[in-house]
Amino acid sequence: MQRFYRESSASVFVAILLLTAGAASQQAKAQRPSQNYDKAPRATVVHDANVYVAADADSQKVSLVTPGHEVVVIERNGPWVKVFANTDINDNANEDDRNKPEFSEDANVTPASGWIRDKGIIGAGTADGDVFLYGSAANFEEQASMPHAPKGAAGSAHLLYKRVAEYFPESSLAPEAAWRAADIRWQVDKLDISTLPSAKEQEAYLRPQLYEGEMKKVMKNYPGTKFAALAAYDLIDNKLCGDWQGLPKCPEMETGLYQKYAQQYPDSPKAAEALYNAVYRQGVLVTMYKVQEDRKRADAAAQRTQSLAQDLKQRYPKTDFSARGQSIAFRVAQGIPIYGSDRD
Repeated sequence: MQRFYRESSASVFVAILLLTAGAASQQAKAQRPSQNYDKAPRATVVHDANVYVAADADSQKVSLVTPGHEVVVIERNGPWVKVFANTDINDNANEDDRNKPEFSEDANVTPASGWIRDKGIIGAGTADGDVFLYGSAANFEEQASMPHAPKGAAGSAHLLYKRVAEYFPESSLAPEAAWRAADIRWQVDKLDISTLPSAKEQEAYLRPQLYEGEMKKVMKNYPGTKFAALAAYDLIDNKLCGDWQGLPKCPEMETGLYQKYAQQYPDSPKAAEALYNAVYRQGVLVTMYKVQEDRKRADAAAQRTQSLAQDLKQRYPKTDFSARGQSIAFRVAQGIPIYGSDRD
């Protein structure tokens, strides 16, 4: 599945292309947006919308606005709306990556002025717009999870969820929408980075870091919610090792990360999973230290495995992770390796 908006000033669009009606075969002429550009209402679309040079379906198409990307509404003419389209394509996606466009399918797409049909357009003033945007995003997210996902489905889901939080910050759907937008981007970037050779590096700083801006924004805007806790859990990914390379320092360090998370966010939907991850890593350490013939550390890791598994059982008894943790503890007690081959 493939999971960045910043307000733009009028100066960004000094060179926006404005194609005039009746000049389909002529070159576009650059025109400065009007003085009221910044005050014009922003909106998005929930379907692919062609941009025409005139309020006429037979006129030349100059651009395409895909779901979630923004338009700035300039005027209306019956069933048509004049817009500056794709105004967010060239916005900075990251504070730490100035050149990466926002889920852009075509890096050559530029903001364009023209007309789109007045349908499927949702802005901050649309009644129940938060529900329509959220539902559309959820539909695209489901499509993106399919084996042969439509191109751009994940990107559209990400952007539409984002617009819920931006256009309707007081909506009850805003916290979850902001989280889902951030998580989609996070998982997509995580998958992309996992295909790089550097993904196998032991040290986290030796591979590209996942962009944390959206996750941290969720934590800042919705403190104390389960969505802030979910964002904090994802952020752990940037601290994990790539390949343990059979060395104990990584699972030891990661045990601490997951145990600290479970202590800091005991009510998080991810708390039980975090504690299980700590149990598993201690079980791994038992095997690693035995291979190194370090009996003292192996015994300490075995004791910690039992302690963490018992803690997991007491705190989250009805979860699958509790049973899984007990299984790890049982195998350790039986002398069955957790890491590598467990055959005798």
